[in-house]
Parts: sequence; structure tokens; C-alpha cells
Amino acid sequence: MSAPSLKNNGGSAQGFKWRPFQRRPWRSLTWQLIFLTILPLTALVLVIAFGSLSVHQNAMRTLVGERDERAVRTAAVALEEQVSHRMMAMRGLSLLAEGANPEKLANILAASDYLLPEFDAGLAFYRPSGVLGSTIGDRDLWGNLASQLDSAIRDFQTKGDSPIYWSSAYTHPVNGEPIIVILVVSPARDWVAAGAFSAAAMVQHTLTDAFTSGPQVSVVVLDADKRLLYEGGSFLSTGEISEHPGIAEALRGESGTDYVMVGKEEHVVAYSPVTSIGWALVLEEPWERVATPTLRASQMAPLVLVPVLILAVVALWFGARRIVRPLQTLESKAATLAWGDFKAIEEPVGGIEEIRQLQAELIHMAHKVQAAQQSLHGYIGAITTAQEDERRRLARELHDDTIQSLIALKQRVQLAQLNTQDKPEADSLVELGALTEQTIENLRRLTRALRPIYLEDLGLVTALEMLARETGQSLNISIEFQHQGQEERVDPAIELALYRMAQEAFNNVARHAQASRASLKIAFTIQAVTLQVSDNGKGFDVPKSPAEFAPSGHYGLLGLYERAELIGAALEIRSTPGKGTQLNISLPVSPKAMEKNL
Repeated sequence: MSAPSLKNNGGSAQGFKWRPFQRRPWRSLTWQLIFLTILPLTALVLVIAFGSLSVHQNAMRTLVGERDERAVRTAAVALEEQVSHRMMAMRGLSLLAEGANPEKLANILAASDYLLPEFDAGLAFYRPSGVLGSTIGDRDLWGNLASQLDSAIRDFQTKGDSPIYWSSAYTHPVNGEPIIVILVVSPARDWVAAGAFSAAAMVQHTLTDAFTSGPQVSVVVLDADKRLLYEGGSFLSTGEISEHPGIAEALRGESGTDYVMVGKEEHVVAYSPVTSIGWALVLEEPWERVATPTLRASQMAPLVLVPVLILAVVALWFGARRIVRPLQTLESKAATLAWGDFKAIEEPVGGIEEIRQLQAELIHMAHKVQAAQQSLHGYIGAITTAQEDERRRLARELHDDTIQSLIALKQRVQLAQLNTQDKPEADSLVELGALTEQTIENLRRLTRALRPIYLEDLGLVTALEMLARETGQSLNISIEFQHQGQEERVDPAIELALYRMAQEAFNNVARHAQASRASLKIAFTIQAVTLQVSDNGKGFDVPKSPAEFAPSGHYGLLGLYERAELIGAALEIRSTPGKGTQLNISLPVSPKAMEKNL
């Protein structure tokens, strides 16, 4: 753990650096707003937006699939109705042909020309033997189909299980379109009525009535032999149409929906059988393109929360810039105020009006505290001066009176030793002389502590070296002394203050540190005189501000702080529990300016 740096100039602190109690960023209001508001809100927006988007897409996917399945079922029913209607028409035509001669057949066909829109390839009558009797419409087609229909008519009459025959697809000799032929035998079995029509035309007409297709919709109709009868649009799926998903299922009489991936799009495939004739009807379309603008808008509706999130971020930015950041700056400056820096608090921090007003109140308070502190400094300076005067008086009295008396006592003891022949008495006098000598040495050490004569006569460096040596001897620990740079004499009062601060630091080492090793370093540079005292003791937690020195029992630190303020020195205390303590005192080299502070 590192500790605060106290810098003073002219009796007031110029700044400090407080390391162990730096603000943890995640505990600031800005980060709390981010972690507790913005991030949860962002996560909520993303979950709602993408969750609802996924739900919406799944719902639309299912909706389009169900819609297309209903559409193909409706179309299949419509195709069955068309087939049924044509069968009924041909059945009626076969009834009219019963017992008719060829001339009457021609009249019947002429009267039945209203059926030609449905039987666009024409109508005809055949003998049960397969001989063409009379036709209307495309006569060449009937001539070309005669040989193919001959076997169909014979099989149809042989089976006899139904009076109506639905043929497989024949190929038109001219345009190559698939042609469907319906055969119906008359009750008397003397004529077979035949009607031919284009399968594609019938399917197209029926699908147009059944549902409205778009450019993205593909529809195919295949017969039981998987022959393509009609194709509307173009299937985007690869492979043969006869192997397309849904074809085999529809030919088995099943209806339903399937989904296939075509490139990066998913297509819905709806299929249904045309049961009465064994056809398969399959519809395919990319379901994502089916959405209307309204559905697309509703799909993106959850993203309306994004502007809300943006507004929240803007509000956070405004709060951080105009409230949180100025408050943090003001807090930092108020912390320096606790260490005696009265100038930093006057620097504007900006922010909203309430923060500026708060800073104005703190500046007003700082001025009052500064005035009180200046008065206190004068009082402390007077006390310190009186204390030093009293120490000098005591040291002088001890040296001139007490020590001199002890020296005289020692001399009397020595004289008594010379005149005493009795050994027990001589031993007692020797012991008394040694005790007197030890007392004189202790009093001399005390007088040097009260009045460092080395400081007055030989300077600060020598005085500190003697202090380190005597302290090491008294504490029975190793104390290393180091001197760097050319010594520069400063005001005697300042030298005395530095000496007393080193003395107090060693007192703390003796009373609290439990150290086995310590060091004292003094360095002279162009800018400053630096004094450093360190030890390898148990260390401690440095208080956050000088106001906590006394309540926490650190009276030694309080004395160091007050002396540093009096001479305008920068005091820095570094300590970590279990890792020792380091005390740094830095005094700017401007003796005249410092003398004014005393």
C-alpha cells in the first residue's frame, strides 16, 4: 500500500497524490449506470428485438405454410370439379349419341360447339371398334390419335368397370402440349364419345380462379406417371422436377407442407393430390418474400426500442459530462482540500448550476478554513518555538548544573578510591564511579536530543549521521546512513525542523515498527533537499487524511505533518502492512521563501 503525498508552500498545500485510496472506476456513478441501467437495457432491447423477430419469423413461416397448403388443397378441389364437369359433359354427349347415325352425330357435335372452350382440342365419336365416326375441332389431332386411342377404347370396353375413361397424357402433334382425352361409351354401346383438351390450359384456368400467384410462386402439376402437365413459374430448387419435395407424397395421396433451403433462402413447399385423377399439385415460394409492407413493419416494430436505448445513452452521456464527471472532479479537489490544498478547489469544474453552486460554497468554506489554519499555524509555530526554547534551557541547565555536579561527584569518588585500602569499600567505589559515568553519558545523550549541538556546530548532515548512529546503538538495530550531493546550509530553524522530523520518525520505528533494519538518507539537489527514513517493520494502513491521524492514534504522523506544513515541505508516507514504512520529506531549495513561513 502506498500513501499520501503532502506538499506545502507558504503554509498551504500545493497538491497531493493519494494512491491506496484511489477511486475504483467500477464504483463510480458512471459505471454503475452502465452496469445497472445501460447494459441491462441493451440486453433487454436485444432480447426483445431479436426474440420477437425470431418469433415473428417462425409465425410468418408457419402462416405462409398453412396458407399455401390451403391454397393447393383448394386448387386440387377446383381441378377435381373441372374434371367432374368435363366428365358430366361427355356423359351427356354420349347419351345424345345413342342409336344415332353418322349424319345425326355431325349435327349433335355441331350443336355441342359450346363445349369447345372446355374441350379446346375438339370432340369426336368413335365406333367401339376404334373407327373414327364424326369430329369437331382439330380433325388432324383426332386422326393422329386414332391409332393411340384404338387400344385404349378396346381396353376400356373390355374392363367395363366404368362407363367413363380418363386417359393418360398424349402429346399434341403440333405444339407438343400434353393432351387429355375423356372417353364415355353410350348406353347402347354403339358409340364412344371423346373429348380432348389441353391439360396445361385447364390447370392454368383453374389455378387462376383458385388463388392468385405472384412472380415468386412456382406451381407444377404432374400426372400419375410423373409427367409434367403444367409448370407455372420456375422452381428454384435443383434437380429433376419429378423428384422435387412433395411430388411423391402427393402422388401417394398425401397433402401437407415442407420447407427446403434454396441458396440462402428457405422456401415453403405445399402439396396436395388431385384424388379423382391421380395427379399431384405442388406449390413452392420463398416465404420471407410473402410478407406485406405492414407485416414487414410489424416485424421490425421491436427495433423501435433502439431509439429509446440511444436516448438513454445520450442521457447517460449528458449526465456523465454535466453531472458525474464534474462531481468526480469536485470530489477529487475536495479530497485535496482535506490535505490543505486551498488553490485546487478554486479551479472551475463546470457542470450544472447546482454543482457550480456547491463548488462556490466549498471555496467559501476553504477560505474560512485557510484563515483558521493560518492562525493555527502561527499558534503552532509559537508553541514549537517555545518548545525548542524550553528544550535548549533544559539542555543548558542539565549541562551546566547536573552534568557538572555528576562530574564533580565522579572526581570525589576517584579521590576516595585512592585513599581507600579496604577492598570491599574500593569495589563499591568502583561500582559507584561506573554508575556515575553511565549517568553522565545518558544525560549528555539527553542534552544532545534536547539541543542537537552537532546541528548548530557541524551542520545537518553530521547531526543526522550522529542521530542514526546513536539510535541504532540504543535500539540495537542496524541503521544505514547515506548522504548524496553537496550539503547546502539553510535557515537554522528549518534544519532543526528536518532534524526533529527524522528524530520523530526514529521514535516511531522504536515504538511501533518492530524493525530489524532501518535507513536514513539525505540528498541535496538544485531543486530540493530530500530526507528519507525507511524501515523493514510491520507497517500500517496510512490514514486517508490528516484529520484521521489523531483519532487513529498516529500522533507522530500528526507532528510530522504539522512540521512539514510549517517549513513548506512535501511529506509522503508509504506503508504496507507487513512490508515496512518509508517516509519522504522534500524541501524546495528557496531558503528565503521558507524563512517567511516560520
